[in-house]
Amino acid sequence: MVIFSAGAMLFYCIALILVTSRLFHVQGPNRKAVMIASSIAVVFHGLALSNAIFTVDGQNFSLTNVISLVNWIIAFTFTITMPRLKVIIVVPVVYACSVLSVALLWLLPPQFMTHFELHPEILAHVVLSLMAYSALMIAALYAIQLSFIQNKLKKKQMMMSPAMPPLMTVERQLYHLIIIGFVLLSLSLVTGFVYLDDMFVDGKGHKAILSMMAWVVYAIMLWQQYTVGCRIRTAVIYSLSGAGLLSLAYFGARIVKELILS
Repeated sequence: MVIFSAGAMLFYCIALILVTSRLFHVQGPNRKAVMIASSIAVVFHGLALSNAIFTVDGQNFSLTNVISLVNWIIAFTFTITMPRLKVIIVVPVVYACSVLSVALLWLLPPQFMTHFELHPEILAHVVLSLMAYSALMIAALYAIQLSFIQNKLKKKQMMMSPAMPPLMTVERQLYHLIIIGFVLLSLSLVTGFVYLDDMFVDGKGHKAILSMMAWVVYAIMLWQQYTVGCRIRTAVIYSLSGAGLLSLAYFGARIVKELILS
């Protein structure tokens, strides 16, 4: 566990340095070198997560494990798409968060044991929820990149660099991610209503309510875009608002319970 965590943090840091040192260079960062370092980091991160989550007593879905799992999904996605997608601007944020999530995994190992083998339908709900949250968090990163590029264009500070993707390309990819995340979030809510008897009891009601509020935000965003069009600034606000609501839904109460009150 310690070796895997240390290896993941080391290679994430190497990838982070490789990206940031040439982020705004005319030729951009060396994508091949970044991908090699980040791929090794993702493998080590995955091994560390496997040891942390799958135990002899069941599956440990503690807060730090779930946060690290989400970061792993996001880092894995950005790593495999790097050769063909121009997402370099937000990559430093992704790898920096991954370093922190591995550190949390190592330094704060609380337990929240469950047994998904006894309830496969709940496992399906959890997987859908994690995939929806990861996709919509990646969309939030795209929204930040979209806002950054627009501001640079307005101030005429944009450099002709491979690290700077076209504005319309990022906007189109943002809506693709929002649609994917919205579908996954819809399925997550449906499976929650069908399979979870305690969705609105035992202090869990806020999760369902905040998740539904986020669903409404994304639904309005997509409706507005495909009817009258959505300005970039408005799309960014929708994306970050939805991501914020989901973060509060998924992690708000557990942060208080596991890290503050424990």
